[in-house]
Amino acid sequence: MAKRQAVKKNTKSIEETLWDSADKLRGSVEPSEYKHVVLALIFLKFASDRFEHRRAELIAEGKEKYADMVEFYAMKNVFFLPEESRWSFLVKNAKQNDIAVKIDTALHTAEKTNKALQGALPDNYFSRLNLDVSKLAALLDTINNIHTLKDQEQDIIGRIYEYFLRKFAIKEGKGKGEFYTPKAIVNLIAEMIEPYRGIIYDPCCGSGGMFVQSVKFVEAHQGNTKNISIYGQEYTGTTYKLAKMNLAIRGISGNLGEVAADTFSRDQHPDLKADFIMANPPFNQDDWRTSDELIHDARWAGYDVPPASNANYGWILHMVSKLSENGVAGFILANGALSGGGEEYKIRRKMIENDLVEAIMVLPRDMFYTTDISVTLWILNKNKKEHTVKLNGVTKHYRDRTGEILFVDLRRWGSEYEKMFVQLTPEDIAKVAANFHNWQQMDCAKTYQNVPEYCYSASADAVKANDFSLVPSKYIEFVDRDSGIDFDTEMKRIQKTFKAILAEETESQAELKRAFKGLGYEV
Repeated sequence: MAKRQAVKKNTKSIEETLWDSADKLRGSVEPSEYKHVVLALIFLKFASDRFEHRRAELIAEGKEKYADMVEFYAMKNVFFLPEESRWSFLVKNAKQNDIAVKIDTALHTAEKTNKALQGALPDNYFSRLNLDVSKLAALLDTINNIHTLKDQEQDIIGRIYEYFLRKFAIKEGKGKGEFYTPKAIVNLIAEMIEPYRGIIYDPCCGSGGMFVQSVKFVEAHQGNTKNISIYGQEYTGTTYKLAKMNLAIRGISGNLGEVAADTFSRDQHPDLKADFIMANPPFNQDDWRTSDELIHDARWAGYDVPPASNANYGWILHMVSKLSENGVAGFILANGALSGGGEEYKIRRKMIENDLVEAIMVLPRDMFYTTDISVTLWILNKNKKEHTVKLNGVTKHYRDRTGEILFVDLRRWGSEYEKMFVQLTPEDIAKVAANFHNWQQMDCAKTYQNVPEYCYSASADAVKANDFSLVPSKYIEFVDRDSGIDFDTEMKRIQKTFKAILAEETESQAELKRAFKGLGYEV
């Protein structure tokens, strides 16, 4: 089992250096506000570098007359930037008193000129926040030193954007920062459900991390990113912009709906059937509907109506309704959803009887920046029957897993970082994913086995015997850590310790009484 270790760094990365510079800008501005400022500037630098590169390319090819035509940039997935939106223009005017207005104009013009950017960039942030001109100029100067196109393989701008999203999420702390799902969790979900091709959907997409990692998963496994289509939705307007910007930076096209909107009350993809769903819904959301809303919604067909007091099972059934006939979903929920009563119990029982649940994994505590609780990764699968899949030249034979659920306990896994959080390492994720896929495969008898304190493959009868609870500890064998202990000796040791503490307390009280008596007081 993986041991938790602190990760040490001796030198500052480009991300850390830039963060230190950007953090000086914050002042009295909340991180929830100034993250849009910083990320927008990073985006403009990246977009400008690509624009200038493409412009030079056209001129070198003798196509200078096309150098100001949007179409010749769009065909290469490059944003066309009018002069007032170009980074060189902003740097030239960085020390002017109206630089904030110029940046707002640059963002507005870039968005207006490129259809793919509509609704993606901050609107009038810089002027409204009344930022210190000298600090803003210093930040522009720092960002100016980033060579965004220097190493395409290293995805420098993507790394920086990801780093800033994580740092902002940490800064905002508990109760905020819901726009970001830790990268290790996103990686784990992608490795578990393997979104090679088809439609990928996230009903509460935050800043788009699930989509980014899906694309990276396909690339890492030598797949073709043209074989996937991305759909999502996000409720918060500013987070919706973060997601669109995140995709734009990486050249990923996706349909996030026309506007930011509530997934329950305004589903912008009502007829969608997804091959893969990846999600991190808000935990235990209690304001998702009033008691008389959505009672007859088609998404609950065949199940009880999810309780108005908690949206957990509303999210689950929403995702179930979006799965294609062979669809797979991987999502995170608070542990309470594993064993709730009332309507939740009825829905969970029906899902288990319908054989939708494939795996339940309890994750370590402190993985999220917004809560320190342990959470659960659910894997739902609409096709647990025997079948064969061939992808990228590799044939996988899946055995019949009907009537089985894999339970995994990862609470003691992971490594510490940032002195207060825990993350699953790439090695951890690889081991967990390999164990899951070994369990799925035809030759699982040779490659998978139940391991105490780690994993257990439970039958439907065993789950039924536990009243349809999905709490892993009800199935996974735990070693008796008390074996080998001499309880009589241990109890004597504890009693001796308590006697010593009590004697010390008694003596302290006696001294206090003597002191008061010396002063003429009777105690």
